[in-house]
Amino acid sequence: MACIETKPPDIIIYYCHGGGFSMGSTYFYLEPLLALLTLLKPHYQNPAIFALEYTLVPEASYPTQLSQTMAGYDHALSLVHNDASRICVAGDSAGATLILSLLLHLAQEPGGQTRRPGYATLISPWVTLASDNNRDTPSDYLSKESLQLYGSQYAATKENLSDPLVSPGCCVYLDWWTRAAPRNGMYIAFGSEEVLGLETRNLISRLEKSGVNISVREYASGIHAWAIASLFLEETIEERIRGMKELAKMVAWNIPHSLIKARAYH
Repeated sequence: MACIETKPPDIIIYYCHGGGFSMGSTYFYLEPLLALLTLLKPHYQNPAIFALEYTLVPEASYPTQLSQTMAGYDHALSLVHNDASRICVAGDSAGATLILSLLLHLAQEPGGQTRRPGYATLISPWVTLASDNNRDTPSDYLSKESLQLYGSQYAATKENLSDPLVSPGCCVYLDWWTRAAPRNGMYIAFGSEEVLGLETRNLISRLEKSGVNISVREYASGIHAWAIASLFLEETIEERIRGMKELAKMVAWNIPHSLIKARAYH
């Protein structure tokens, strides 16, 4: 969806939704995505969002979802005349896992460096599918037990759980992350009370050591995917859109319209 459907977009947010690979859809995310699109309008002439509807478990497992994520990215590229710098890849939870897998895959692909997106925004990424660092907390609605179930269903085999393209937190090579990082860096938002919190902090540390431009928003006392959940749980409009507002601000800072305009006239 774009602000002006008949005009080519000047920036695309390529979004993968969460849901443990087994639930959720782009339709459930219409409110946050429309809020994000509205918040991007002051910064761009015609921002667009392309949200991927990928096959869920148990109908399919890895590598189907990653293949679909790659195909969706190729389509997004075609909409901006293969100028990858005009794409911000984004996702939450399992969708953020697919985005991280996409970035790692591009880093290994011949010519993949020219296809790196301009930026990435991740909300509560499910960094490592199976890890002792995924620990239950008193506040979060996720549980380690359910994560292990959903993760094993998506991975399909025990061996796949240690494959970085399936479970990105298994990638310990700093040079791989350096090559995988979007051109202008990444933004990660998560809650301090998340089951996934420790693995998220480990990823942030690894990215920093890799020299990646990384910005972090840790919500104090926040639960999983709070930037999304707050849209449904908070009372005032300002509180509800705070997470999307911060995300839009980070995109505008790191893919400024002035840079897009300059490339258009190059």
